[in-house]
Amino acid sequence: MRLKNKSALITGGTSGIGLATARLFIAEGARVAVTGRDETVFERVEAELGENALVLKGDVRSIDDMRAIAAEVKEKFGGLDIVFANAGWAFPSAVNDIDEELYNEIMDVNVKGVVFTLQAVLPDLREGSSVILNTSFVAQTGKHGISLTAAAKAAVRSLARSWSYEFLDRKIRFNAIAPGAMNTPLITKWGMSDEWVRDRKAEFAEAIPVGHMGKAEDIAYAALYLASDESSYVVGTELVVDGGASQL
Repeated sequence: MRLKNKSALITGGTSGIGLATARLFIAEGARVAVTGRDETVFERVEAELGENALVLKGDVRSIDDMRAIAAEVKEKFGGLDIVFANAGWAFPSAVNDIDEELYNEIMDVNVKGVVFTLQAVLPDLREGSSVILNTSFVAQTGKHGISLTAAAKAAVRSLARSWSYEFLDRKIRFNAIAPGAMNTPLITKWGMSDEWVRDRKAEFAEAIPVGHMGKAEDIAYAALYLASDESSYVVGTELVVDGGASQL
């Protein structure tokens, strides 16, 4: 029970990496609040996570939503020991195909959402808390057609460093996890055909040194390490979990 008596908030926690992390945190003794926008899945998520979970509707791009979520979490949990700013969005597009709507969507979800999440929960973070930011291996590579997402995630990586220094006096640790190509629902939300999705997954797997895409649970275990006291000497770093894609 590595998280016994701890309370956590996971944004984007009703599917994929966020949901897998919530399951693991609860199994390790934590109470966990997860946020999402799709209310149609809330009943299923509540049933899956059980009595130690709180499922809340909110958009990380809205400071009002995040403040309301923080208030409810404080009422139910009293405070927070762990925050996983996991909510994010990626969409492949060449530079000439980036319009204002796509720019705002990528930057707002990935960067503004992280900033607003921290602002909302700061008063309720206990001394010694762990804050984990979700970045991406694409910020370390030069992949075609993903420059906007890479730039957004690079900004989040920078926030992990800056905030680590800014909150040393409160002993709050900030770290990042950089997932690689993950076999999660994200790619199915791009509106492409099933055949296209299968082909892209096969291409991704072939390009990864270990020979397969990652699972949501791979990131969940990395988050567990950074959330636990076992990583108490780890501050301001980025843990890359990408099957070697950005390293080999």
